[in-house]
Amino acid sequence: MKTLMLLPLLFFLTSAHATEKTAIFAGGCFWCMEVPFDELEGVKETTSGYTGGHVKNPTYRQVSAGKTGHTEAVKVSYDADIISYERLLEIFWKNIDPTDARGQFCDHGSQYRAGIFYLDDEQKRSAEKSLAELKRSAPFKQAIVTEITEASAFYPAEAYHQNYYLKNPLRYKFYRYSCGRDNRLQELWGD
Repeated sequence: MKTLMLLPLLFFLTSAHATEKTAIFAGGCFWCMEVPFDELEGVKETTSGYTGGHVKNPTYRQVSAGKTGHTEAVKVSYDADIISYERLLEIFWKNIDPTDARGQFCDHGSQYRAGIFYLDDEQKRSAEKSLAELKRSAPFKQAIVTEITEASAFYPAEAYHQNYYLKNPLRYKFYRYSCGRDNRLQELWGD
């Protein structure tokens, strides 16, 4: 009798998490990439970290030195019943400079390159479709150089990097302003 009572509970627990998905994006400083995703309904969590490189469990110091092959990235956990991967892609594009092959804004080097790191074939198709649409409708003339790459291991950054904009709002705002991020985004997208 007790086993039969547990079955509905087990079904509820498994189905409650069935629509939770993950996306990984890189757009320069990971502090700045958490904010636009955290503001979206359906996003459960963002995690700053590192991906795309050859060093296991890298530290911020190693990645920022530019010798690990990793880029600063943000892992987005979201409820696919509330927000789609395609909507996340729209937000991603509007928060990067897709024309900068040297990095993003004031941060230069491969560790700050922009990229979409797809986790399955469906994400790959969606990312490639969004890139094609952007190329057709881009409000700028420069070539788009943002990478679309299969995801590799994602390593969460150190605790002090997580939700940095909430923990250190003045430093975060100063960094974002002095880096010229918002001015460049305005130039590119006009929003």
